[in-house]
Amino acid sequence: MKTTIHCSILRRVSLVAFHLPLLLALVSCALDEDARDQIPEEEAFGTAEDLYMNTVATLYNYVGGSEDGQGLQGTCRGVYDLQTFGSDEAMLPTRGGDWYDGGLWQHMYRHSWNAGLEPAGKAWNYLYQVITLCNHSLEQIDAHKHLLDEHQLTIYKAEVRALRAIYYWYLMDLFGNVPIIYSDVPLNQVKQSRRSEVFKYVYDELTDVLGDLAYGHSANRGQYYGRVTRSVANFVLAKLAINAEVYTDDDWTDGVRPNGSEIFFQTDAGRLNAWEATVYYCNEISFDNFKLEQDYTTNFTVYNEQSTENIWVIPMDKDLYKTQQQNMFRSYHYRHAAAYGFTGENGSCATLNTLRVFGYGTDSVDIRFFNNYWDEEVYDLDGQPVLDRQGQVLAYHPWEVRMDLSGSPYVETAGARMKKYEVDRNATKDGKLMDNDIVLFRYADVLLMRAEAYLRNGQPDLGQADFDAVRRRSWMSTRPLTMENIYDERLLELCWEGWRRQDMIRFGRYESLFQGDDHNAKVDESDAHTTVFPIPDAVMAMNHFMVQNKGY
Repeated sequence: MKTTIHCSILRRVSLVAFHLPLLLALVSCALDEDARDQIPEEEAFGTAEDLYMNTVATLYNYVGGSEDGQGLQGTCRGVYDLQTFGSDEAMLPTRGGDWYDGGLWQHMYRHSWNAGLEPAGKAWNYLYQVITLCNHSLEQIDAHKHLLDEHQLTIYKAEVRALRAIYYWYLMDLFGNVPIIYSDVPLNQVKQSRRSEVFKYVYDELTDVLGDLAYGHSANRGQYYGRVTRSVANFVLAKLAINAEVYTDDDWTDGVRPNGSEIFFQTDAGRLNAWEATVYYCNEISFDNFKLEQDYTTNFTVYNEQSTENIWVIPMDKDLYKTQQQNMFRSYHYRHAAAYGFTGENGSCATLNTLRVFGYGTDSVDIRFFNNYWDEEVYDLDGQPVLDRQGQVLAYHPWEVRMDLSGSPYVETAGARMKKYEVDRNATKDGKLMDNDIVLFRYADVLLMRAEAYLRNGQPDLGQADFDAVRRRSWMSTRPLTMENIYDERLLELCWEGWRRQDMIRFGRYESLFQGDDHNAKVDESDAHTTVFPIPDAVMAMNHFMVQNKGY
């Protein structure tokens, strides 16, 4: 059973009405504030506990979502889709009359998007929405600091600042040059910061508040469940360091990157280059007593709060929260979902590249494939075969996937489907309200980052043990720690978790999956302009100080 200790913290909605002129100038839509959810300020901020609830805890309502574009994971057409469906990991093929959506998913596949790309606009709006809420929370904490002692004031503000910094990291990662906004700065003084400036801001914010964040495990039930703790911040700091060559490059179209060995971070352990800093922050997480689960699937089961590996999650509870997990729903064939009492959208699946990396169909297939994908004949949770529309046993055909399946005999059945999370028999809302917490960060990624950092720093022998640990946990044979092997391992271990685009860019592999004879349909990506998304059209139109990213 889930604890109810944290439910009141996570799901008590922010209840104070406020104006967002700066946000509305930066995004194309306003916040959806329901007047019924608003209470007088004197009730929202009557005690220190109320102040925490309505300035800090309420921000976690937005980490997940129930509508398109909202949340870091679990919903469609937002952050997760940008990180996943423009990569070589997963795709949403056109299936006859389904999944064309005005060519959206084909543009994602071909990298032929423009500044009107819907998921980019939704992600921009969502990320700035939460940043603006963080700014407002900091204002309210300061305005009511008479309710707090010095320690409370410090830790309340630290948690909000850390969450805000994480959202700026997502913005920088997706869009490159973005404004850093403060609610007390007039619009005519806001400027678009270079990517390296946003990178430094995020790093400085996180390191400044790090010592004031709680040590608790955020993925486990209890006081810190779902919150930004010290380990969560250290994870993001490790991501900043491992991607430093990308994030400090303000002209990603000139073919020249900074050298991570010459990018330095000031840490408690001294002045470290990017790879040494990655190791340092990964070590800090290791000291917090995280460890790999013996069984890979334990991290994704129903009621997975017991995981010793998950670092940050989106808490899920179908009876208490509105937060949805739509990704499996989006992948199931209609009849497959119906066998669980759900409906499905028969969409997303593995690419041919993913099949090759997993060694699917060979004698050396990585067994994690069967943890993460449905393939071949489909059976329900009681072992009974699922029948297709013709009354035959439903079978997926992984190798038959193409971007446009119109006219194919495999139009409905091509592609291996998402199986990352255990099916919750008692899920509601077509399976989207489930009790498997959505995994954002986990310790296997920490080990792979540390192994990669050692390798990049010319110390592969020091990283081999971490690399081996991840593979051995899944009963896979060891491999030498090389750039090719660590690149593939990140897909094998972390598929469907929203990291592939970032990994492809860091390894210099980000390019379209387009295959065909129509060379006019293939985007020229030789200048790497697609490694960031365009600033959305609506934002450019409303803010004349903004400069569009090169290539768009």
